[in-house]
Amino acid sequence: MKIFRSPAEIEQYKKDGGVMAPVACALGNFDGIHKGHQKLIYSAADIAKEKNMSSAVFTFTDHPINVMSGHILIKNILNFEDKARLLEKAGIDFLFSFNFSREIRTMSPEDFAGKLLAETLNVKHAVCGFNYNFGYKAGGDHNALISFGAKRGFSVTVIEPVQIEGVTVSSTLIRACIEKGAVESYKAYTGRAYRIYGNVMEGEHNGRKMGFPTVNLNLDSGMALPANGVYTTRTFIDKKPYPSITNVGNKPTIGDFAKNAETHIFDFRENIYGKRVKIEFIRMQRAEKKFESMEELAKRINSDCIEARNYHKSLDLSAED
Repeated sequence: MKIFRSPAEIEQYKKDGGVMAPVACALGNFDGIHKGHQKLIYSAADIAKEKNMSSAVFTFTDHPINVMSGHILIKNILNFEDKARLLEKAGIDFLFSFNFSREIRTMSPEDFAGKLLAETLNVKHAVCGFNYNFGYKAGGDHNALISFGAKRGFSVTVIEPVQIEGVTVSSTLIRACIEKGAVESYKAYTGRAYRIYGNVMEGEHNGRKMGFPTVNLNLDSGMALPANGVYTTRTFIDKKPYPSITNVGNKPTIGDFAKNAETHIFDFRENIYGKRVKIEFIRMQRAEKKFESMEELAKRINSDCIEARNYHKSLDLSAED
């Protein structure tokens, strides 16, 4: 999959002899790439194959609401690396991930459809959701896109909402699942487990002192983060999965700390400081709690670990999802 981060990169690509083939392009924010998004993406890929085009996704690297407000109001569900990996896995040929620049956000809906989609991206078929808006002050909707497309030589497919057990799947719903610790619901709505990534940092070794050495990860405040609590997890190191248990929170029994994730990998003793790992959340075991003493905390950690170990016995850890 080829990635373009700006219209200027496309122009340079053309100057260097690259050819922008006609594309069937899915349009949207795609934050979370939930099952509703997946329907758009796979539709674009199928149409591209049927019409002998390249498949593409057009999105914004930074959420338009955050850009307009100047603050992080909408937290990311996926980092760019994970989003790109999922799109490539879905068979997308081109990812257009542009900043929500002043030039783009002040485009009229007609210029957005004509100059950006038709001329710059060479869109010949667009796929959008039922609630898609575009152009200056989000003035265009899917009906406007159909109208402008007819003038500029591209057709449009509008995808209706995807519902699971009567609930419309949306990025807002996915964020709520994460923030409540409902990681099993997250998987039901996205088709994959909730994950966090990070480089292993050296902590204060409190877990080690209690007999439970942990992998420590700082958490990005710009991302949607799980509720404080203890989770059954599996940890990927060099793409190999290991059964684990993870505490997300502020460690109230020990002191006042910034929110982080501490993972105890069962029967693992290697030094992995500085290594990048992935933590995959399977289920929430309990909410975070302040204990009266370190001894009481150690006792509860032991029982949490026993519970997680027993649950892991029923799981297939043979390969990465």
